[in-house]
Amino acid sequence: MTSAPELSIVVPVYNEEDNLPLLWPELREVMAGTGLGYEVVFVDDGSQDRSAEIVREFREEDPRVRLVRLKANAGETAATDAGLKTARGRWVVVMDADLQNDPHDIPAMLGHLEQWDAVTGWRVNRGAGDSLVRRLSSRIANRVRNALSDETIQDSGCTFRAFRRECLADLVLYKGFHRFIPTLLKMRGFRVLEIPVNHRPRRFGQSKYGIGNRAFRAFYDLLVVRWMKDRLLRYEVAEDLAGEEP
Repeated sequence: MTSAPELSIVVPVYNEEDNLPLLWPELREVMAGTGLGYEVVFVDDGSQDRSAEIVREFREEDPRVRLVRLKANAGETAATDAGLKTARGRWVVVMDADLQNDPHDIPAMLGHLEQWDAVTGWRVNRGAGDSLVRRLSSRIANRVRNALSDETIQDSGCTFRAFRRECLADLVLYKGFHRFIPTLLKMRGFRVLEIPVNHRPRRFGQSKYGIGNRAFRAFYDLLVVRWMKDRLLRYEVAEDLAGEEP
């Protein structure tokens, strides 16, 4: 059995056949400059195009490529969860396959993991990458999420993130909860840092998530997260006087 890599890059994929041939060479170029041993786990979320076949071709040329293929489309949270569960690295990065996340941000994100448990991206300049409607809906969603969840995350919709492996060990996700991973980690006492990341224009295809499934469904999920935070057990043991060993 080959030794575990230092870094796992998890990439949920859904109908990204045009983007994958551009993403993989860019990832290789960036990672070559880090000197890290790594794997890239492409999680095909029931794509209806050639996405899985393209990843298999990558694998034939480079064993650092892995393919996890779901039987049917299960959503971004499920694909993310499947990737996190199979990742072997002591550091784990999650990024989109649509080329809007910039792989060149990965080294800086990993650098912060020396002092932090998790790093989440903040798309400071979204003007070039998204439409006006998408930017406004995201801004409103972030404000509502922060108000209801008592958070200060500037861009909770950004799923470009880096983690220490240990903070993911007991992470339990439900449908739609990929948006709230930073909050879920904070609830368990982990240190989460938000940093600016580049956000690039979409080159091929279209967003899989519109106003309906980004706003309304996320709002229901947010109410659940708020309930979880309110009901979270908070206590400190003052004394634990053990009896004599038998």
